Order: sequence, then C-alpha cells, then structure tokens
Amino acid sequence: MTEFDTLPDLEDDDEEAFGINDRVVADVLDAIEARNVEDIDALLEPLHPADIAHLIELIDSRQRRELLTLWKGGMDGDILSELDERIREEIISAFSPTELADAVRDLDSDDVVDLVEYLDEEQQEAVLDALEPGDRVAVEQSLSYPEESAGRHMQVELVRAPDHWTVGDAIDFLRSDVSLPDQFYHIILVDPRLKATGYVTLGRVLSHPRATRLQDIMEDTFRTFHVEQDVEEVAQAINHYHMITAPVVDDDDRIVGVITIDDAMAFLEEEAEEDLLRLAGVGEGSLSDRVIETTKQRAPWLAVNLFTAILASMVISLFEGTLQSLVSLAVLMPIVASMGGNAGTQSLTVAVRALATRDLTGANVWRVIRREVLVGLINGILFAVVMGIVGIVWFGSPMLGAVIGCAMVINLVVAGLAGTGVPIVLERMGVDPALASGAFVTTVTDIVGFFAFLGLAAVWLL
Repeated sequence: MTEFDTLPDLEDDDEEAFGINDRVVADVLDAIEARNVEDIDALLEPLHPADIAHLIELIDSRQRRELLTLWKGGMDGDILSELDERIREEIISAFSPTELADAVRDLDSDDVVDLVEYLDEEQQEAVLDALEPGDRVAVEQSLSYPEESAGRHMQVELVRAPDHWTVGDAIDFLRSDVSLPDQFYHIILVDPRLKATGYVTLGRVLSHPRATRLQDIMEDTFRTFHVEQDVEEVAQAINHYHMITAPVVDDDDRIVGVITIDDAMAFLEEEAEEDLLRLAGVGEGSLSDRVIETTKQRAPWLAVNLFTAILASMVISLFEGTLQSLVSLAVLMPIVASMGGNAGTQSLTVAVRALATRDLTGANVWRVIRREVLVGLINGILFAVVMGIVGIVWFGSPMLGAVIGCAMVINLVVAGLAGTGVPIVLERMGVDPALASGAFVTTVTDIVGFFAFLGLAAVWLL
C-alpha cells in the first residue's frame, strides 16, 4: 500500500463537506417507505438543521407528509426557520397549535417573527402563548413594524453596558448569572437614557486590561439604524461597512435590537435570487411549487411576451411588399432582432443589479448610460463588419451587407440605451425594475431592429 492509498476520496469528501449527498437522501427515503422511525432518527439526528431543511425541500409533498408523520417530534424551530417559505407553510399547517408552540419556543425573537408573521390567528396565538412574557412583548412589538423594516427583522436579544464601564466591569457582568444571547458579537454601550453611543467587540474586551475604559476601545464602524428603515438598506450598509452588528434604535435613539451579519447576508442573497427570477419572468417560484402554481406564475409574463411579439409582427407587416421582393431579408431579419435582444439583456442585467445594490445613482447615471451606449456602438460596428461580409459572401450583395450592418449598429446602440434607461425610469416611477424591465427592453429592441433593417432595405435596395 502506498501513501496515496490512505488518502480520502476527494470527490466524496467535497460532496459531504457542504449539505447532504444523494446517498443520505436515498437512505432517508428508504426509511420513510419502510416506515422505520428508528432509522429516520438515526439518519437525521446527526445532521445540521440547514441540511435537514435542504433534504425536506428535495423530496416531494407526499414524502414530506410521511416524514412529518413519522418524525414529527424531531421537527424543531431551527429546521423550520431554514425552510423555503412555501414548504414551511405546508409543514406548519400540519402542526397542532401546541406542537407548533413547542417547536419554536427556543428560537431567537427575529426567527420567531419570521415564522409567525404569516400564520393564521389560532396558530399565531398558540406560539405567542408559549413564549416568556418578555419575549412575547418583543415579538409583538416587532410584528407592529412595517413588513420590510429593520424593526420587523431585528433580534431583540443583545448585550448592553453603561458607556462609563471598564473592561473589568464588562467581564464581571458577562460572568454573572445574567441571561445572555446564545450568540452575540458586540457589547453595545449606552448612556443613562439608553441611547446607543458605540459598541465594543468581545475580542477587544478580552484582549485589554481590566482598567481600560470601554469608550477607549470602541469600534469605528458604529452607526445606528431606525426601526422603520428599509431592511435592505441596513443589509447593504452592513455589507458596505463590513459591520458584524447593526444596532436598531427607536424614535428616541434608544437601542431596541440588532441585525446581525448572518441575517443581513441571508437577506441580500434572497433579494439577489428574487431579482434573478423576476428578470426571467418566473416571479418567486421554486422547485417545490406545484404545476398549477408554477403555471399561474409564468403565464402572465408569457402573455406580455405574446403581446410584444404581436407588436413586432405588426412592424414587419408594414414591409410586407419589401419582404416579398427580397426573400433574403426574411433569412437575415431575425439576426438583427436577436443581437439587439441579447445586448439589451446584458445592459439590463447590469443596471438592475446596480440599482439593487445602490451602485447606480443620480450621481453616475449619465456616465453609465453613456458607457452602455458606447459599448453598443463599438459592438455594433464590430458585428456590422462581420454581417456585411456575410451578406456579400452569402447573397453576393454588398448593399445587403451594408443594410444589415447599419441596422445592427442602430439596434445595438438602442439596446444599450434601453437596457440601462428602462430600469432607471421604472424605478423612478416606483415600479420594480427587475419585474418589468425585460418585456419593455425586448419590445424596444425587436421593434427598432425590424424597423431599421426593413426600412433601410426598402430605401436602399428597392
């Protein structure tokens, strides 16, 4: 045996380093089919709640119902909080109010809010009744804030200390019998009115002498956010300033909660995923959705695309005589529209993402639009030369090559302008640019592409 024979299988190791593998899923499904509760417990008990949630999302609704029946006692709040929203609602609907309350009792306040905000009244009341009085008040307070606000998504479990304390005071406090959050990264300093004045990382507390004043080792990144501020803005600020904790304050600047970096990154990931799905016209669908639900989500956008396709066809019909005279135009016509559509989608994707991350603002909007138009012009000229050569070689007509080349330049310039301008205009109008931009940009590039190509052909070739 060589030393290489003792090395682990890297492919298997990578597969199990993150999430779960197909073998685990197959074993769980076999245990479900055999209704073997002991095997189910043995397979799921070692897994992280996120991995169990992933497994539940991979199996179908019938298998989920069987698993829930056999393993209901193992389904706790940590797993529920990791689930896709639609599957979570499906599973919660199978819980009795008492079972649901037991499952979520030990969750942090922000996770409880995330779970209960969409429950029916009976289930919501059962969960709230299971909480300690102080926790119930905190959850109800969070639920009173707007849906996408920092107050709705904050965690009320935090550690505060008077800003005149020393490191020794803080350490003695943390070692006392005071109730502390399961996870926290900062000690937030407050004045006598409970107004947040700064925060100190646990690392700095533990690495400085006991006599050091906490005010002397505060973090430079400290800033607060109002309870009604958009949670997406808070998450972007956490990412931009490399913060670990974002303190949330009320109207009197008193600290009422925090948003932590893990929650902020999860929210940004969710927003990016939603933007991607909306750009493709599939709403907020997931692989777990049923056929009817998926059809309902996609049909409206297919209807919009059908309408825009009819508009493009109407433009083509204006040049029916031109097409009858030169059949070669029908062969080349889709190329112009297709190139414009792809170029428009490229600009659109960049613009929508830049708007979502606040990288595209009034300060740089004209520079970005100018850049996209120039990119469209350069690419248009490049591919115009290519198509000009194709027109000459394929159809033996230099003028036909000139027509498609000029149409290509025009359409790619318009694609760059529309791909950037349309989402900006829609955002100024209060419309989600990720949701509506695609249909408008495609319509513009199709109509301009067909009109430019056929119009030039009618003037130059007939």
